[in-house]
Amino acid sequence: MKNATDFLTGNLILNLAILAWAVAQILKLLVVLITDRRWNWKHILSSGGMPSSHSAFVCAMAASIVYLYGWGSPLFAIAAGVAMVVMYDAFNVRRETGEQAKILNYMMEHWNQMKPEELFDRALKELVGHTPLQVVMGALLGVAIGWGGGWLFTR
Repeated sequence: MKNATDFLTGNLILNLAILAWAVAQILKLLVVLITDRRWNWKHILSSGGMPSSHSAFVCAMAASIVYLYGWGSPLFAIAAGVAMVVMYDAFNVRRETGEQAKILNYMMEHWNQMKPEELFDRALKELVGHTPLQVVMGALLGVAIGWGGGWLFTR
């Protein structure tokens, strides 16, 4: 389907990756609505949360490359490598940063003699990384959109 390629970027693989990212971001809004019973628009562009839009993006790229060019493609090797690095970072480095932010926010709330509100003008962001489940769910979403979109738009 030529229109799917021409629609956004002129590149089907990139279009499907962007679609996977957008779907993941919208799902974050819905997950927050269901779990917290509140509508919070800040989640539409935020990092962290369920599902991982980072994982969805890179896995949609890798899955659509596999569909279009096969498992043996050098493009797939690059996409798979990038996907592994992004997902590793999502649930290790970035998750640890979130844990540190929780500790620092607790210290700021209970550190009365230092008056941390004078040192810091806002709370640190705690939701910067992902749990392994969030990364896996984002990856599955990305693979489904990448593979399904490759199938749908190249028939």
